[in-house]
Amino acid sequence: MTEEFKYDNGIARLEEIVREIEDNSLPVDVLVDRLKEAKEIAKKCKDVLFKVEDELKRLTENETE
Repeated sequence: MTEEFKYDNGIARLEEIVREIEDNSLPVDVLVDRLKEAKEIAKKCKDVLFKVEDELKRLTENETE
């Protein structure tokens, strides 16, 4: 069973990854893994924002009719 992606959790994880990277304490192989993870999370967050934007457009279009 796949857990549903939550935007707030994604942002929190991105912030955590940024802190880890800024600490300069990650081995290179772990750094690469964190960057890959961050890229995936950022895409999911972006997808959520586009979905919300589309929903808001639909809602506001319905109000004007």
